[in-house]
Amino acid sequence: MTRPPTAAQRRIIDAADPGTGRLRGTPAQLAALVRHGLAFRHPRPPHDHFLTPAGHRAREAADVPAPEAPDAGAGAEVFVARVGGEPAGPAGPARLREVRSAWQGLLELRRMTRPDGAVDRPCDWERTHLVRAAALALEAAGHRPADEERDGYRVRATPQPEAVAVHAPDAGFLRAAAGTLTEAGWQVGEYTEPRTRARYLLASPRRT
Repeated sequence: MTRPPTAAQRRIIDAADPGTGRLRGTPAQLAALVRHGLAFRHPRPPHDHFLTPAGHRAREAADVPAPEAPDAGAGAEVFVARVGGEPAGPAGPARLREVRSAWQGLLELRRMTRPDGAVDRPCDWERTHLVRAAALALEAAGHRPADEERDGYRVRATPQPEAVAVHAPDAGFLRAAAGTLTEAGWQVGEYTEPRTRARYLLASPRRT
């Protein structure tokens, strides 16, 4: 687990602009937050630093969690979107708040990393965390992930670059998932698995 931020770094997080998540601090402090996964450096001048989705959650929490890790399990101490197939985790209002906060943080990350401020297309973070990004879009829209108690969506990596496979229990669920991902800025196609004849989605982050 990553070492928690220092008291000085926590003060920087707490003082972030409430609207944009913009941070102020020394170069060393900001670089440390970037290493923790709680901040990112804007690619355009003046290269300001802003909170990541994990950073936004850290500011709202009583304790700063470790940075979001795409391969963390369901029992990790940070928010992780459910990709489907994990043991049933916490549900209810608390989970809904976590999911909504993570999705809003991701939209903010899209806005701050695009020259035009658009939020209709995935950002670079999503392209390097395809499975988690697609799963977050689905969970935030209210689709249920599969677990040991009930069926639902399952998001899996594929050999194709920048593409994930989404499996669902029936055609209606699959169509609904396709609509959600399309609205979230993904290019989606429906295909048939040659051996099982099961239908599934292939989704890639849209660029234009």
